[in-house]
Parts: sequence; C-alpha cells; structure tokens
Amino acid sequence: MIPLKDINPTRTTPFVNIALILANVLVFFYQLSLPARAERAFVMANATIPSHVSQFLAGHAGLQAALEPLFTSMFLHGGLMHLLGNMLFLWIFGDNVEDYFGHVGYLFFYIVCGIGSGLMHVLFNLSSPLPAIGASGAISGVMGAYILLFPRHRILTFFFIFLIPVPAFLILGYWFVLQFLEGVATVGGRASGGVAWWAHIGGFLLGMAITAVVRRR
Repeated sequence: MIPLKDINPTRTTPFVNIALILANVLVFFYQLSLPARAERAFVMANATIPSHVSQFLAGHAGLQAALEPLFTSMFLHGGLMHLLGNMLFLWIFGDNVEDYFGHVGYLFFYIVCGIGSGLMHVLFNLSSPLPAIGASGAISGVMGAYILLFPRHRILTFFFIFLIPVPAFLILGYWFVLQFLEGVATVGGRASGGVAWWAHIGGFLLGMAITAVVRRR
C-alpha cells in the first residue's frame, strides 16, 4: 500500500513544510555534486553514529561530534528513492500537522521529533559504528501527530492497481505495527546497515505524546 494524497484540506499555506522539503532536496543535490570520497566524508561527519555518543558518555569524544549530527543527519539521504519516499510522506501528512501547530510550533515539533528519534536509535544501538541518516524519524513524528489529530480522514492509497481512500488510522497504524515488529526483531542482534526501525518507532511515539499534551492544553 502506497499513500499518495490525503483528502484533508488545510486552512493555511504550509510554508515550513515546503521549506523542509526544499532543504532536504537541496542537501541531497549537494551530496550528489561532491566527489565520491568527499561525499562519504560529508555523510560520516554529519550522520548520527551511535558509538560516538557512547564514546562521549565515556569521556572519549567531544559533545559537538556526538550530538550535533542528531540534527544534521535529518537532512541527509542515502539515495534518490530514500529521499522521494520520505518527502512523499512529509508532503502528505506535514501540511495538516503544520496547520494545527502553526508555522513556528510545527518547525519546533519537527526538530524535536527528529532529534528524539535519533536518540531512540542510539539507545538501541549504542555500540554501532554505522551512520544513520534520513528525515524518517522526524517524519514519523509528523505521522504520529496525524493519527491523533485526523484518524478518520481519508488517505488516497495505491493498492495493487486500485486507488482506494483509506482512513488514516488504518494506514498509519499498519505502518507503525510493521516498524515495531521489525524493531523488536533486531533487539539483541548485531547492528547492521539498513532501516533505523527504532528511530521510526521513537519518532512516532514522541509525535503522539507531544500532540496529546498540546491537545489537552
């Protein structure tokens, strides 16, 4: 199932969401413009590497090198499909969440979810020297907010050869269950490259938690 569009109009123009998409695209094209060795060095310098955080906690690494990548890694991607997939989900769900939080509030929410999801990934992979990149943790937070705010709004979804409007809670709930099962399957195993499942899980739950608090207030 591939979500294509939500049937949920907004009251305001999602300036911040558009700016975030443009920022991710521009950074990706900057990555492509670099020679292979320089591109690898750029990614390694700006990706979240869990072992750097554990080295900082042990007093063997600096604060900046350990924690700054939690922010910068949110704008890096490992390939065109990685970028397009993330930006599609951000485009579908981000505008309505920005509409709810307001422009400044949404930017703050997005960054907090991105950093929080990175910390969750680090927590479950403390000794891993592998770089983690991508906006998916922050976007998971946006999806967590959406499922609370607009659970019954329809998402136009490509299913085999059909376009079907599916309630958001089914699409996003199904997505979260998959992330959770994959994340649980990695517990106790050796860290390997690929999807940062716990970043997705942490971002989604953090997005839900922040949204629940804001709604109560």
